[in-house]
Amino acid sequence: MSIQEDKIAKLVDRRAAARLGGGPKRIEAQHAKNKLTARERLELLLDKDSFEEFDMFVQHRCTNFGMEATHPDGDGVVTGHGTIGGRPVFVYAQDFTVSGGSLSKTMSEKICKVMDMAVRAGAPVIGLNDSGGARIQEGIDALAGYGEIFERNILASGVVPQISGIFGPCAGGAVYSPALTDFTLMVKNTSYMFLTGPAVVKSVTGEDVTSEELGGAAVHATKSGVADFAAENEQEGIETIKKLFSYLPQNNMETAPERETSDPVSRVSDVLNSIIPDNPNKSYDMYDVIAEIVDDRDFFEIHRDFARNIIVGFAHMGGRGVGIVANQPKMLAGVLDINASRKAARFVRFCDAFNIPLVTLVDVPGFLPGTQQEYGAVIQNGAKLLYAYGEATVPKVTVTLRKAYGGAHIVMSCKQLRGDVNYAWPTAQIAVMGADGAVNVLYSKAVNAETDPAKQEQIRAEKKAEYEELFNNPYQAAQKGYIEDVIEPRNTRFRVIRALCTLEGKRQDVPAKKHDNLPL
Repeated sequence: MSIQEDKIAKLVDRRAAARLGGGPKRIEAQHAKNKLTARERLELLLDKDSFEEFDMFVQHRCTNFGMEATHPDGDGVVTGHGTIGGRPVFVYAQDFTVSGGSLSKTMSEKICKVMDMAVRAGAPVIGLNDSGGARIQEGIDALAGYGEIFERNILASGVVPQISGIFGPCAGGAVYSPALTDFTLMVKNTSYMFLTGPAVVKSVTGEDVTSEELGGAAVHATKSGVADFAAENEQEGIETIKKLFSYLPQNNMETAPERETSDPVSRVSDVLNSIIPDNPNKSYDMYDVIAEIVDDRDFFEIHRDFARNIIVGFAHMGGRGVGIVANQPKMLAGVLDINASRKAARFVRFCDAFNIPLVTLVDVPGFLPGTQQEYGAVIQNGAKLLYAYGEATVPKVTVTLRKAYGGAHIVMSCKQLRGDVNYAWPTAQIAVMGADGAVNVLYSKAVNAETDPAKQEQIRAEKKAEYEELFNNPYQAAQKGYIEDVIEPRNTRFRVIRALCTLEGKRQDVPAKKHDNLPL
C-alpha cells in the first residue's frame, strides 16, 4: 500500500468512527429510549445523499476533570447543509451519545458557523436538540458558547426561517435558543424543556413533579404555548418539520413557494351561504370555512392545541402561499384572550417578516372579561396583536363573517390598521357591541320606566330590532368605506384570491426608525 493509499484508508476509518458518535453501546442505549441518533434524524430529514457535513473532525479543548483523556471527533453535534424537497437548508443535530450532547465551546462554534453560513446564503436553519445542557467541565466557556448561539438566533430572526426540533432533554439556558426561533416541535414522552428541573423545583417550592409534567411536549403544546407542535414520535416529528418547511420562503427577500393545484380559483361553495346559524349565540366550525376557501381543502395548522379560540396556519390560495388567522366560534365563542392574542401576534409577525400574505377571518364578540385576564395583562397582550397587524406591510385581506364588536373588531386587521381589502358577509355584525348590550346602555331608562315586565320585554325587543337594523350589520361600515364590499359567502374564495392577485406587487413605506418598541 502506498503512502497515499494508507492516508486515504485512515481517513475512511476515521470518518467511520466519527459517524458512530459515542460508539455502538451508546447508540444502543439511545435506541432503547425510543430515540434516534443525530445522524439518523438528519437522514430522515434531508433528501437522500444531499447532506454535506462540516467540521466532522472538530474536537473539544477541555483539559479538566479527565476530559483530556478522550477527544471524540465531531464533539457532540453534527452540522452541515443539505436539501429538503430540493431546497437548500442548513442543519445541526446534537448527538446525545457523545457526552450526553452537552454543549462545549467547540460545539457552539460549529453551530454558529452553520448559522452564519445560512444567513449569508439566505437559507433556513433547522436545529435538532438533544442535549444535557452546558458541559459543566468547561465552565464559563460553555456559557459563552450558549450566548454566541443566542446572538446568532437574534441576528438571523426575520432574515431566514429558524426551526427547532426538541428530540430529547433541553434544560436550563439551552431552552432559549428554541424560544428565539420561529417554530418549535417537541416529541411526546421523550423530549422536555424547562429552566429548572424537578429536583430544583422540589427543593425550592416543595412541589413533586416529573419531567413530563413540568416541561413535556403536551404541557408546552397546550398550556405554555412554547411548542408549536407535539409529535407522537420522532418520525412524525421530522415529517411535520418537512411539511412546515414546504410552506416557508428561503429568506426575507423571497416569497413562499407556490404550489400547483387543479382547484379552480372560481370555485364557489354553496355550503358557506348557510353555515352561519340564525341564532347569533350558536357556534359553527371555522375549520369548515377555511377548508372551503383554500386550495384542495389543505390547511397546515400551527399551534393547534394552544389557545384554540383562534386558529393560525398556512395554506395556498390560487397556488400562492398565505397565512390564515381566524377566530374559532366553537371555542369560547371565538373571544380574544391573553393566549389567543399572543399566539396570533407571533404568527402575524412571522408572516410579515417573510412576505407571506395574511387572510383574516373574523367572528369575534370581544375580549374575554374577568380578573384573571386583567391581572394577566390582557390589555398589553391584546396590544401585541393590534401592533402586529398595524405594522405588517404584507398584503392583508380580511373577511368579517359574523360578530366584530368593539376593540376586538379593531384588533382583527381592520381597515384602520392598514388592511388592504376588507370584505364582510351579509351576516356580519360590525358595531361597538352586540344589540343586547347596546339596548341595556341606550334604553335602560325607557325600559325601567315601565313596571310591567311584559311591557319591558316588548320595549327591549323593539329597541333591539331597531339597533340591529341601524347598526348591527355590515352596511354602515360599507357606507363609510371601512369595508370594500359586502360579498356573498359562496364567492369568498374567488374574491379573496382576486384581491391577493391585485396586491401581489404591494409596496408600503414605513417611517425610518432604529426598531420598534413592541408592547412586550
